[in-house]
Amino acid sequence: MPNLTTVHPAPPPPPKLQAASQDAAIRDAAKQLEASFLTEMLKSAGLGKSREGLGGGGEGEDQFSSFLIRAQAEQITEAGGIGLAESLYHAMKDSSND
Repeated sequence: MPNLTTVHPAPPPPPKLQAASQDAAIRDAAKQLEASFLTEMLKSAGLGKSREGLGGGGEGEDQFSSFLIRAQAEQITEAGGIGLAESLYHAMKDSSND
């Protein structure tokens, strides 16, 4: 009786598809790094701080302002950002080809 639990690995994807998948992963990582950098820059610039004199949004505003800042940073990156993602992409791609 044959062993039904034997698992055979799937063949590797064609080199072209594998390269495209790796390229997409590198680009995504570069965009995430740029968004993280922009998040910290926006926080340092004071975005998301409570407005003391205007009544503000209270505890809720303080709790969720980090989500808003991250979403804004991601939108900036998707709109072209500051060019950091592109530089990071090329640097990571060059280092992966070595």
